[in-house]
Amino acid sequence: MSYYISPRFLNKLSVHITKNFLNLPDVRVPLILGIHGRKGEGKSFQCELVFERMGVEAVHMSAGELESPDAGDPARLIRLRYREASEMSKVKGCMCVLMINDLDAGAGRFDRNTQYTVNTQLVHGTLMNIADNPTNVQLPGSYDSNPLRRIPIIVTGNDFSTLYEPLIRDGRMEKFYWEPDREDRIGVVSGIFAEDGLSSREIEQLVDTFPHQAIDFFSALRSRIYDEQILKFIDDIGLDKVSTRVVNSVEEPPKFDNPNFSIARLIEFGKLMQAEQEQVDRMRLAREYNQDLRLVKQERGEGEMGGWGDGERGRGGEGEMGGWGDGEMGNTSRDAVKYNQQVPSMHVDLETQEQIRELLSQGCCLAIEYANERRFRSNAWKSSPVFHGNEASEAITALVDCLAEHRGEYVRLIGVDPKAKRRVLEKIIQRPHG
Repeated sequence: MSYYISPRFLNKLSVHITKNFLNLPDVRVPLILGIHGRKGEGKSFQCELVFERMGVEAVHMSAGELESPDAGDPARLIRLRYREASEMSKVKGCMCVLMINDLDAGAGRFDRNTQYTVNTQLVHGTLMNIADNPTNVQLPGSYDSNPLRRIPIIVTGNDFSTLYEPLIRDGRMEKFYWEPDREDRIGVVSGIFAEDGLSSREIEQLVDTFPHQAIDFFSALRSRIYDEQILKFIDDIGLDKVSTRVVNSVEEPPKFDNPNFSIARLIEFGKLMQAEQEQVDRMRLAREYNQDLRLVKQERGEGEMGGWGDGERGRGGEGEMGGWGDGEMGNTSRDAVKYNQQVPSMHVDLETQEQIRELLSQGCCLAIEYANERRFRSNAWKSSPVFHGNEASEAITALVDCLAEHRGEYVRLIGVDPKAKRRVLEKIIQRPHG
């Protein structure tokens, strides 16, 4: 099966790897390439395809290896894997890379409930040190005077804003936002269904029917088509005999005919899968089962607490409270909206007001965050409710109230595109010293 490699992805990754193995005079090349984007778009898989195409050997690490009950273990492991990749390149005589998947999941800080451990700090510090001194990476307790071969580091993740900012600065990490366009999506989906007899026009129809689904949706859709044959196989041999027939059986492995991959059938199964996704978003059972959320709800005397997908902002005692960051909010802005429908504008410039209106009119969500100097340094912002759609007046009112209530603190606006699940605005409105 021949899989599609996006030309943009191929160019970015191949240039970064090659640059790190070249000796360019008076050019400082960032060691780390950070590939970020929304979940399920095939970042890691595209990397593997490029590695295979270029003949690059990869030493892998995952987010789960970036934490340990023993302080210093993850940082030591990063150094060990980097040295392993360097030695592999030297012995095999080929390009090698260190690949760290989902870096933000293992080392990112998402909100106040994310524990920021010593290991998290050491992981950030180790990656920064390697990026600054890629030929001098030592293991704790030993010293090797021989310089190592420089090895590029490829990291993937969904949201690099959760990482320590000095790590992702341009001198250390080159960023590449991977968002496949329609042509890329058609190419990837064509590769997924390459052996199933779908025409180019049917592939385009399938992609256009589910324009907001990630790439892995189509791979899961192809797998879903086999469910009926698997179920028939189980019924034929008996549920109690499945284990002995499939595992360690003396018989040949079961074979299945190519199922019906008609476009109508694919769309039917795709809509079923889409409905299951929407059901998860609607239920949000964490609000019902999570004790911490219930306690916060009871303390504030409010109704249920919701998240981004609810489409409703918190209104005291009657609706759902949109979660963002710390999930903390005041009642000032809601009272102002309730008793004064006039939008005060003396503290908010017209450009910011227009920016708020434009952002919400585009279907994005908006939140106001504030932090004192200590919280600002640790990137632990507190937040107001989330605003949606036609709530521009309420958002501006809440911003005025927040500026007045938190004089001498940082105040910023955060805008998020809920479909792409990424930030589109991050603007500091007020600073402690003007």
